[in-house]
Amino acid sequence: MKSEHIWRYTLLGTLLTVFAGSIFVRLVSIQLNPEQVNAFLQQRELYAWIPHTIQPARGLIYDRWGNVLAGNSTVYEVGIELEQVVNPHTIALASSVVLGLDYNEVYQVASQPASPQAIYRVIADLVPVDKVERLTEYAKELEELNGSSRDPERASLRGLVFHPHLQRSYPEKELASNILGFVGRNEEGELTGYFGLEANFDELLAGTPQRVLVPNDPIRAEQRPNVPPGSSLILTIDRTIQAEMERLVDRAVETYGAESGTIIIMDPESGDVLAMATTPRMDLNEYWRYGEIFRGSTPFNRAISQAYEPGSVFKVLTMAAAIDSGAVKPDTIFLDTGVFEIGGIYVYNWNRGVWGEQDMQGCMQHSLNVCLAWVASQMGNSTFYRYMEAFGLGHLTGIELYGESSGRLKVPGDRDWVDADLGTNAFGQGVAATPLQMIAAVSSLANDGKMMAPRIVRAIVDKGRQFETEQRTVGLPVRPETARIMTDMLARSLEEEASVALVDGYRVAGKTGTGEIPTAFGYTSNVTNASFVGWGPTDDPKFVVYVWLEKPSASIWGSETAAPVFAQVVERLVVLMDIPPDGVRPVIAGQ
Repeated sequence: MKSEHIWRYTLLGTLLTVFAGSIFVRLVSIQLNPEQVNAFLQQRELYAWIPHTIQPARGLIYDRWGNVLAGNSTVYEVGIELEQVVNPHTIALASSVVLGLDYNEVYQVASQPASPQAIYRVIADLVPVDKVERLTEYAKELEELNGSSRDPERASLRGLVFHPHLQRSYPEKELASNILGFVGRNEEGELTGYFGLEANFDELLAGTPQRVLVPNDPIRAEQRPNVPPGSSLILTIDRTIQAEMERLVDRAVETYGAESGTIIIMDPESGDVLAMATTPRMDLNEYWRYGEIFRGSTPFNRAISQAYEPGSVFKVLTMAAAIDSGAVKPDTIFLDTGVFEIGGIYVYNWNRGVWGEQDMQGCMQHSLNVCLAWVASQMGNSTFYRYMEAFGLGHLTGIELYGESSGRLKVPGDRDWVDADLGTNAFGQGVAATPLQMIAAVSSLANDGKMMAPRIVRAIVDKGRQFETEQRTVGLPVRPETARIMTDMLARSLEEEASVALVDGYRVAGKTGTGEIPTAFGYTSNVTNASFVGWGPTDDPKFVVYVWLEKPSASIWGSETAAPVFAQVVERLVVLMDIPPDGVRPVIAGQ
């Protein structure tokens, strides 16, 4: 061996020895120095974890009896780990057959070489459990068939992976859909609540995401922190009553050829909304069809978002205000000549008829526009509008739903208010209110003059504790005696007219409404809004019902469309709420 080679080997050996020695010295130094040992352990611990944001499970929504109306179900994100792919064709074929994906698109993704920029690709999301189970079983069969084969052309689903996560689900599909709203993805791809309760309580239901460190070591997987779910809601809604009201409103829309329908049921003593059924509705599990079902300006929930001119149901509020203020008494006589001038316009009755002498009972029973315009003039602007505002007209009710409209109550001093408005507002024209505002206002007459805030959330469950929401009194618009006078007056009106709104075995009070619809060219009489508001039993009211049919074609009159729907509603309510007939209740109470 040449001397120059010996020199090179000697030098290399010396360098390796020095390097090994330095490592040994460093190890000894670390072990003898506690600070360096701790620093090393901390560094190792740092790289043993990866940062990850954990989304909590969304809170559930229940009806008043604990039935789940909005829950969560496990779905899967399906992706491809490019480094693990054996056969792109098998993956593309299986994805096409089972998931309905485009073969060529999946094949193109699965054929990509893995790189720092391309490690994992998502090909589908929201995949149900049954489809993932089919793919998993197929992958298992292929692996058993191939055994230890290393043939790169062999059929294999290696590289196809499934990541479970929770997706909002609605087990009742359309039921209460206008109340619940839905959860979808916004423009940033984030899950968010739309409409109804899902939007109004979005942050509360979603909970608080946590940024945590997740262990790389699968043995330490149990150290993954548990993130508490979002808060849950317990509603005032009764699932059975809601379902029945949706059935009845759908039938009413079809029977009377209406453009839409709405039925609201409220407990006057608490303000609890027991049902809020309206059209159209949608299967909330198919939230992407929203634009197809709610076209143009169609509101998601007409009961709270669509203000309209209610017509003669409004007369209930006008007469209550007049009697309470002392402007008239129940036995006050009015001479109906068929026309009344106010603010430079002439008011006529609904049939252009002349009814002669009528007391206030007769004015309400025959729904005389002329009489109610005169009654409003007896109160005057200040008194009339003070009462209407006390009834909540022109103001939000504050119900816990996204998208409520405040309607419009023009008052003296507004730029578009004129003297004639006092007369037309008296019978529900020239004023806009939502069905919810109307039922909230009228419910005060069924509750001895006490007006309760409409409530649809009964309790909130957070971290295992249940917090009841407050039943709120929002006003005393009329005295108890006025409320009782109105109840008796409206009950006798139905009885003396032999109204189709009457229900065998139960005394109820109520009023029809037929409201003309304003257009750019004035009011039209051949297309109307038909309404009915009523409550019962009159000796101890347990429910208030509001019915609204938009533009019924079978008849323009509320007495022929909305009134029979009210009777159908009450016939079902007294059974579902277990309310005995009038003749039986006193006997039961005396036992």
